Amino acid sequence: MISEPSRHCAVELQALPSRIGQVRRIISAQLRYWHLDPLIDHAALGVTELLTNVHRHAQPDKSCTVEIELLLDRLTVSVHDHDPRLPTLCDADSSATSGRGLAMIAAVSESWGVRPSDDTGKVVWFTLPAPSFVSALPPLPVYGSTTDGPFGSGLGITVEPVAAPTRARSAVVG
Repeated sequence: MISEPSRHCAVELQALPSRIGQVRRIISAQLRYWHLDPLIDHAALGVTELLTNVHRHAQPDKSCTVEIELLLDRLTVSVHDHDPRLPTLCDADSSATSGRGLAMIAAVSESWGVRPSDDTGKVVWFTLPAPSFVSALPPLPVYGSTTDGPFGSGLGITVEPVAAPTRARSAVVG
């Protein structure tokens, strides 16, 4: 029995570098709205990696849907694209400029996976623990350069840390 309703958000897009940053901001805003601020950095990193994979590898088109769903104590982030080829976790060489995306998702998420979708295509997903379980999240990896980092050379995609909102203070003394 589900004692709490789920929360769901979906965004359809073309996985182009300019759109990936927009979707990351949409996901961050939605998580803030749901009061899940501690999950923003991990969710933004994961969705960036998944959308970058769609941009680089999906055929015949780059259209996809990003979904986030909070159900009880888990946030699930998934990306559905129209390419039936399933990604594989690879062991990237230390000098490689790409190939670490799924390994990073595995490192910062509670679980992840891939499955063929009902139509042609696939769904790649990962889960994060909801706020009462957030202390279980590992720290985010740190990279020195956006061109040498997890997104490979030339995409110019960065994961921007999101500052916690500050409360307005009254100017009235009293």
